[in-house]
Formats: sequence, structure tokens, C-alpha cells
Amino acid sequence: MGRRRSRSIVALTQALMILAVATTGLLSIATAQGAQDPADLQRGRSPRDSEIVRRFRLLDRNAIWTPVGRIRMPWKTFHTQGLVRIGDTFYVSAVDVLERSVRNGVETDALYDRSLDRSTGAGRGWLFKFTSDGTLVGRVELTDGAVYHPGGIDYDGTSIWVPVAEYRPNSRSHVYRVDPDTLTATRVFTAPDHIGGIVHDVREGTLHGVSWDSRRLYTWRLSGPGEQARVVSSDWVPNAQSYVAYQDCHYQDVGYMLCGGGGGLDLVDLRDARPTHQVSVTLVIDDTGPNAGLSITNNAFWIEPTGPHALRAYFMTERDNQADLLIYDITPWIHRSEADHPTPMPDGQ
Repeated sequence: MGRRRSRSIVALTQALMILAVATTGLLSIATAQGAQDPADLQRGRSPRDSEIVRRFRLLDRNAIWTPVGRIRMPWKTFHTQGLVRIGDTFYVSAVDVLERSVRNGVETDALYDRSLDRSTGAGRGWLFKFTSDGTLVGRVELTDGAVYHPGGIDYDGTSIWVPVAEYRPNSRSHVYRVDPDTLTATRVFTAPDHIGGIVHDVREGTLHGVSWDSRRLYTWRLSGPGEQARVVSSDWVPNAQSYVAYQDCHYQDVGYMLCGGGGGLDLVDLRDARPTHQVSVTLVIDDTGPNAGLSITNNAFWIEPTGPHALRAYFMTERDNQADLLIYDITPWIHRSEADHPTPMPDGQ
């Protein structure tokens, strides 16, 4: 009996050791693949989170929005779409509408139905380059006949990515890579849909885009090095949320994009194309004029860390074809004491 019990204990011990080793291995694999460990879960963080993502996850309806600057543009901005900041220089995409599109009576949900419900209209598409005091220092036109509507833009560390579409859903778009120094634009591919915003996941070699009103979320896989990269596959899924129509998106490490549209900001996990954190925004650019009550998140935006725990947000939503650069510090409620001492604006802002 004693020997049998001893053998049983030894066998049980060995089994537990094997289970422990296997569990440790699985946890290591899961962590390497971006899964959260218990400590990160308790803090609401993930090993994938960049500093911007960590801070954004702390924002909710109680976040403190402090206006810290307003830069007026002494040049015509037109209808602004996407915004990036590289050093002290800003880039904004915009469309100058010369002839409005006309509805043709056809109805479409811009999701499963791909009917064309209006004419192309006419216009000119631009990418503007300006300094932190609002001085225009460069521009490039991205018009190609009926394809004249730039969308939200993003910077991948080397190039600015700009989609330019027909001004109607279910249409077509050219996707450009633009050199931020020379503003030389290179067409990478043409998509058979209206692409209203795009980000480049350099790690995975993929581009991610949003359609008209972000009804469809696209993924394109690239093949080839650097400027020789070409699209080898394309896929899309329905947007899992329908509250915010994304107008501008920016890639965030690792595997996220931060998107904005009228009424809110969403952090979207690119692995499953679903929002993982959402922040409603009730601020408006103005209470008067033709676009009274228009959300500051309606169009172009850019976000970066500032101070110990806050985010600095730049918004460029236009009213009557002219936009100012509105600058806010966003402080999580849990760090509300910092809102009394916002980070000073750099010279020129």
C-alpha cells in the first residue's frame, strides 16, 4: 500500500510539473502574441500599448479638456479632412469643391449595396504644409479628374499616406504616398471604393482604410520593400460600431488606429477591426455661422502626449471653407490635478 501511494504521489507530482511547464509556455506565447497578463489587465493596459494608447484608455466622459491655443490660417484651407504633425510642421488634406454632386434618386446603404447615388461633382484636392504659427510653406495638388476628394491622412515615419476619392460613396480612390519634405506624390494603387482615411501598419506590412462614413473597414496587404511595395490582397469587414463616422485615423503601436469623427474618438484594434476604447466628445468649434454646433472632432485631428499623463490634441474642423487649428490638453480625471498646470505651448503656437 505504501509503495503504491508513493508511486501515485510521484506520478501526480510529475503531472503537475508538466502542467506547470506547459502553462508557462502557453503564457509566454500568449504574451508574445500581444495577450494581456493579469497585472496589465488590472491596470487596464496591454503590452501592445504605446504611450498615447495608455493615456487614451484613461479618458472617459469626465476627462478635462483645457483649451491651450488657437492658430488662425491666413490662407484658404477649404474643406479640411486629415491632419498630421511632423516635428514643428503640420500637413492637412483638403478639398475645394467647385461643383456640388447631384443626387440621382438611387438609394444605397454604402455597405452591402454599391450603387452610385449621385454625380461626381467637381473640385480640387490638396495637401497643405504649414508651420506651427499658421504660415503656409508648401502644397501639392492631388486632383485626377473626378477623383479630387482627399481623406484622412497618416504618417508612417517615412511617408504621408493620402487617399483621394470621388466625392460619392461606392466610387473609387487613388492612394498616394507623399514625401513630407518635397511633397512629391506617388500613386501606390487604386481602390474600387471611396476611401475616406488610411493608416500604414509598418510592422505587419498592411494598410487599413475606412470607406464613406466608415461603413466598411478595409485591409490591404503589401508586398515588396519600401517604395516598391505593392498591394497583393484586399479585404473588408463591416464597421462594428455605427455611432462615429470616422474622418481621420492614425496608426498607434502595436496594431491599433485612433480614429475621429463627429462626436467622438475611437481606439480601433486592427486585429479584429473593433473599437477597444471610445471617448465621446461634446465640444463644438463655434456656436454661430453656417456650421453652428459642429463637433471639433468632425474632421482633421492629431494627438500626442504632453506632460506626465495628458494628451495634446489638435483639431482642424472647418466652417464655411475656413479652419483654425484648435489645440486642447486632455487630462484623465484620475490625474485632474495636472489640469491646473497645463504644459506651456512651444514658441510659435
